[in-house]
Amino acid sequence: MNEKESKSPSNFIRSIIEEDLRTGRWEGRVHTRFPPEPNGFLHIGHAKSICLNFGIAADYNGLCNLRFDDTNPLKEEQTYIDAIMEDVRWLGFDWGDRLYYASDYFEQLYEYALKLIRDGKAYVDDLSAEQIRQYRGTLKEPGRESPYRNRSVEENLDLFERMRAGEFEEGSKVLRARIDMAAPNLNLRDPVMYRVLYATHPRTGDRWCIYPTYDFTHGQSDSIEGITHSLCTLEFEDHRPLYDWFLDNLEIYHPRQIEFARLNLTRTVMSKRKLLRLVEEGHVSGWDDPRMPTLSGLRRRGYTPESIRNFCERIGISKKDSTVDIAFLEHCVREDLNRRAPRVMAVLRPLRVVLENYPEDRVEELEAVNNPEDEAMGTRKVPFSKVLYIERDDFMEEPPKKFYRLAPGREVRLRYAYYVKCNDVIKDENTGQVVELRCTYDPETRGGWAPDGRKVKATLHWVSARHALSAEVRLYDHLFASDHPEEAADGTDFGSVLNPDSLETLTDCKLEPSLESAKPGDRLQFERLGYFCVDPLDSRPGRLVFNRTVTLRDTWAKIRKAGKK
Repeated sequence: MNEKESKSPSNFIRSIIEEDLRTGRWEGRVHTRFPPEPNGFLHIGHAKSICLNFGIAADYNGLCNLRFDDTNPLKEEQTYIDAIMEDVRWLGFDWGDRLYYASDYFEQLYEYALKLIRDGKAYVDDLSAEQIRQYRGTLKEPGRESPYRNRSVEENLDLFERMRAGEFEEGSKVLRARIDMAAPNLNLRDPVMYRVLYATHPRTGDRWCIYPTYDFTHGQSDSIEGITHSLCTLEFEDHRPLYDWFLDNLEIYHPRQIEFARLNLTRTVMSKRKLLRLVEEGHVSGWDDPRMPTLSGLRRRGYTPESIRNFCERIGISKKDSTVDIAFLEHCVREDLNRRAPRVMAVLRPLRVVLENYPEDRVEELEAVNNPEDEAMGTRKVPFSKVLYIERDDFMEEPPKKFYRLAPGREVRLRYAYYVKCNDVIKDENTGQVVELRCTYDPETRGGWAPDGRKVKATLHWVSARHALSAEVRLYDHLFASDHPEEAADGTDFGSVLNPDSLETLTDCKLEPSLESAKPGDRLQFERLGYFCVDPLDSRPGRLVFNRTVTLRDTWAKIRKAGKK
């Protein structure tokens, strides 16, 4: 027993597993699986399931399979399969030689269906999909039996074999389990097992024209693979009696299904159907748009796999649905990047500063700390010269009371450099916009400290104009303005809940020259501005593009708002 096994169980699933291990229910085995449908990209909600299934297996010296539930060829693509495998590996997990597909079992599932027909527990139905819904009944009223429910075993076998042979049109016939049309659980009211579907499957091509439903596929796939604990989200709790019914009536190995609450996040939608709408309607640039909650989107935005795994561990596992504030996910990534991201200086909205008393041709190499959280990351040299850029928001001509940054007649500290004082303001004659500040520097304050002991209340970041790199920076915010967009987005129009300010693109940003060697995917902290990532798709030699991962905690927005009143 490893160290984690010796501790008290941290959630109800671990309690169940440890009891099963104690009683020898599965001969000491723990075998889980992660079974995504390849009809879209994985999102942060899937990360919770991935971490749970692979994490449980690892903690109890077990195994975890990756199995694609590829039973609907109308919606499945190889692109999705490839993306899912990439995402699971990126999160830090590996399935070894245990990569499976539900389509691997199509022949076996067909044989299982034949057994149920022979046992009088399945029948071919001619009712349409709409009629099946009408016959199903409601929570308050029992369903009605189909007029085709009592066909003979021989007729059902003949019709099912002809369904496979392609003799019938789509929608004209289905195979249903014969259970109980009066069952309180609607899932037991003769559920559909197979439907006729003429579509080319990504893996099996045109060999099949009948496809099993999820409910008929899932439990039998678990059984074939020898899964011990089938961990599902809470919406499958009402399907568990059907999961058990199929396994019991087929008289095959019977895993244990356990349900847990799915992940819900504020400002986020988790429905793949709605995420697909966002892509298809052009609200985002694709599944990997950094505003999307997909793992590929979060990766492109600069999230680390460590931060996501930590987030999933800290939110825990429960049996009750709840919603997690997205601010906590941002906290986890900020906490992780604070330890690992090098600090650099970047000016996103540059304002030109001329140090009138600084020598024209002089360039100093000043020492800057790469990360104060990790001394091993060392220091770097940043050039300092007569003309600099500072953030436009770091200057106000008529500052409010609590604005401590640069203003006419005021002195501030430049990070790693000198004290500077603003003496004059140059404006555009036509627009009246401030275009340049004329300042002086105090040569006695090198390193940012005054030998006479005088203090300043603000430290600004800056970039040497002569050495600055130009870059595009994309400032991403939440895609949705509503805290609970799942409900609001149930209509036909996303417009009512989309945040119109979810992306701001800045094209003339100035960065310190050390970033010339930045590579796609590199994560950095722009001092005082936030954490950023080199865009892995749009950046290339000669063109730097950065995505904002997450902001820093600060109060400047509130102060600036107060100053505008």
